[in-house]
Amino acid sequence: MRESSVAGATIELENLTKRYPGHPEPAVDNVSMEIRAGETVIFVGPSGCGKSTTLKMINRLIEPTGGRIRIDGEDVTRIDPVRLRRKIGYAIQSSGLFPHLTVAQNIALVPRMTGWSKPRVRDRVEEMLDLVGLDPGDFHGRYPRQLSGGQQQRVGVARALAADPPVLLMDEPFGAVDPITRDHLQDELIRLQRELHKTIVFVTHDFDEAIKLGDRIAVLRERSHIAQFDTPEAILTNPADDFVSGFVGAGAALKRLNLTRVRDVEVRDYPTVTVDTPLQQIFGFLRGSGTNEILLLDRRGRPYKWLRRGDLMRARGSLARAGTLVHDTVTRDATLRDALEAVLTDNAGRVAVTGRRGEYTGVVDMETLINSVHELLEADRLEAMEAQAELVEARAQQTHVEQEGHGGEEKA
Repeated sequence: MRESSVAGATIELENLTKRYPGHPEPAVDNVSMEIRAGETVIFVGPSGCGKSTTLKMINRLIEPTGGRIRIDGEDVTRIDPVRLRRKIGYAIQSSGLFPHLTVAQNIALVPRMTGWSKPRVRDRVEEMLDLVGLDPGDFHGRYPRQLSGGQQQRVGVARALAADPPVLLMDEPFGAVDPITRDHLQDELIRLQRELHKTIVFVTHDFDEAIKLGDRIAVLRERSHIAQFDTPEAILTNPADDFVSGFVGAGAALKRLNLTRVRDVEVRDYPTVTVDTPLQQIFGFLRGSGTNEILLLDRRGRPYKWLRRGDLMRARGSLARAGTLVHDTVTRDATLRDALEAVLTDNAGRVAVTGRRGEYTGVVDMETLINSVHELLEADRLEAMEAQAELVEARAQQTHVEQEGHGGEEKA
């Protein structure tokens, strides 16, 4: 964790309620929960169940009708809402960046409002851009319209973290980007949280996203009634009722691939060359390595193309026409499900693993992923057998107790 970073704070919701005039039923009804300092809690539930309303009451973008909200023991319903919002980071779908401000100005907004000095603000902007994997030199002066959707969301997260708040609220922040970008943004959030230890409350309608990101998941019914509030593992293996089972859906064992990270399995090295490597040297490298394929890296060390011997023979001396572009990569914070999808999409049995700036760090192959799936399925099978054995033993004990009871009655 960075020396300057403020760690997370506890959040307590006590009988939190929101009623709107003219509506007979409350939008949020008597919700109570405790969120531990430094954990990521996901609110997941059907559209209109009140999850975003509950989130927005924490920073009082929506004022509660009843109940209490405490952050590190302080009742936030009794303090100035503007001051409160400056102490809580907030990231939303489509980033919410101000279009007339540069990237640096957007990130600097809250630190400036809270009275930070100009040098401190300038240093913080650079630190935040670096933290979310954007080169300060490249992005400092750009405007939001000059960024991709994924880059905008990264800047949105940087802005939310700029004043170093203990709490970060995120309302479907990755819902408006394409699936590949979304996976990478999720990986980035996991990496950031591992480094910063903020308290994150995250709203989504995507249960797979909830499994991937959450330390605990609150599955919410209508009016934000809590159907189950537990770890992803507990919800996958023991859903509380049919409503929760509906969110888990089919293939719970495969969904558990979202609980294992690429960093938890073997990441192998792979033969690589760069775009500046002479063609004859690449031929020699292929012959000497005993492999039929190598990975071509660009000048920044990022995966660019997969090259086979036949590709080079047909290229007639030019790398521009040779090989197959690398369409997808994963980071070490990606889940095994992300890696499996990338391998299957690429249809080549492997996926390149990259660092925070996209640089090549290794490869995960299909064999490793299949072995991991088999291990998870075997663990599920053993767990089910143990649960069945415990159930049989409990029934036997119950029968024994009942028989002893009947025997005592007969003697009497």
